[in-house]
Amino acid sequence: MTYTIQQIADALGLPAVGDTSISIAKLAEPADAGPDDLALAMSPKYAQSLSDGSARAAMLWPGADWQEMGLKAAILPDRPRFAMSGLTRMMDPGQGFGAGIHPSAVIDETAELAEDVSVGPLAIVAAGAKIGAGSVIGPQCYIGTDAVLGKNAYLRDHVSIGARVRIGDDFIAQPGARIGGDGFSFVTAEPSTVEQTRKTLGDRGDTKAQQWTRIHTLGSVTIGNDVECGMNCTVDSGTIRNTVIGDGSKLDNLVHLGHNVVVGKNCLLCGQVGIAGSVTIGDNVVLGGQVGVSDNITIGDGVIAGGGTKILSNAPAGRSLLGYPATEMGKQIEGYKALRRLPRLLRDVAALKSQMGTSKDSETS
Repeated sequence: MTYTIQQIADALGLPAVGDTSISIAKLAEPADAGPDDLALAMSPKYAQSLSDGSARAAMLWPGADWQEMGLKAAILPDRPRFAMSGLTRMMDPGQGFGAGIHPSAVIDETAELAEDVSVGPLAIVAAGAKIGAGSVIGPQCYIGTDAVLGKNAYLRDHVSIGARVRIGDDFIAQPGARIGGDGFSFVTAEPSTVEQTRKTLGDRGDTKAQQWTRIHTLGSVTIGNDVECGMNCTVDSGTIRNTVIGDGSKLDNLVHLGHNVVVGKNCLLCGQVGIAGSVTIGDNVVLGGQVGVSDNITIGDGVIAGGGTKILSNAPAGRSLLGYPATEMGKQIEGYKALRRLPRLLRDVAALKSQMGTSKDSETS
């Protein structure tokens, strides 16, 4: 599918200049762009490599001198990276999933599918499941008993949705996402070594190791509208109440949410984030890659935690965190800089001690 520069600009509500009749087949990096590509040169740094390719048109930045760059047309958004959202959506060729119900799909007779739902090869839709209009269920997906998916759900291949999971509209799940598995809940007949360690922070007294007994998972998962779960993302069901993910939140690849976790609206949880059970996360929280969160704590609205941060206690709203254990980002960086200066400081101290020793020897003689 091709679009003219003018069609792209009109669809996205962006200004376009030059020969807007040029047809575009795909997007490309500036150095790799051919004559039928739209080069993405959205800052002067990237525009420097335009001459290495043969693009006739590019998406640039406000006020860019497109003619000086040798281009015949350009799109000039006020916020180029945001414009990429609509542009990439428009140019996305999709995964090639077929329309309708594939003959190899297994759909229980009590399941309810809107007329335009697509179900791919070897997918399974269990009893009582409901799937909203415009949804796409990819190959080898599983939709559990009494699960509900809203309108325009888009499940890539190998996604599984557990029993009684409730999901709103415009849900996206990347390959291998698992929603609604059992929580990791085990208990011992007598107080365990773990409980004693929590209480004493080390001394286990006469506590003995015991066999772990499973606590069954009776809750499920509730997910709001416009939520996305990345590849191999796992969301445990709640023990009694549901695990919850709020509207607009995005979970990256390999993110794990333990049982009873509540995630607010418009949160970003980046790759390999791990949230232990019964954590409450506010709205607009951003957790960088490999952030870990201890169980049974609260993270306030607007908290941002840099990559690798380990949050072990409640985090107040609006706090920026970094490090292990998590501290205010500015203090963590200040401490890191001081740590790097420590070897030089030790050398200076050693030199001063040496000088003081020499002076003392001179006075004695």
